[in-house]
Amino acid sequence: MRFAHDDRDRVAEILRNLALASRQEPGCVNYVPHHVDGDPDTVVIYEQYADQAAVEAHRASRHFEQYAVGGLYQLMKDREIEVLDAVV
Repeated sequence: MRFAHDDRDRVAEILRNLALASRQEPGCVNYVPHHVDGDPDTVVIYEQYADQAAVEAHRASRHFEQYAVGGLYQLMKDREIEVLDAVV
């Protein structure tokens, strides 16, 4: 996700709140937001869930609606989603 430079502090605050709440979900294995090295206006969130039901529960959660849909999505300039399939 790419954000305007001026939104960096607000984005960081939203990410902290979203990560903290997401990590409490029963099906969340890992949830780590990152700034891209050399490009602090780009954020990558590495998310890992126990199964597809956990992904759907995450997307239906109150905190996702508040912090992602109502926060990050309103501020981002663009985004790209990649779904990874573990080798092991």
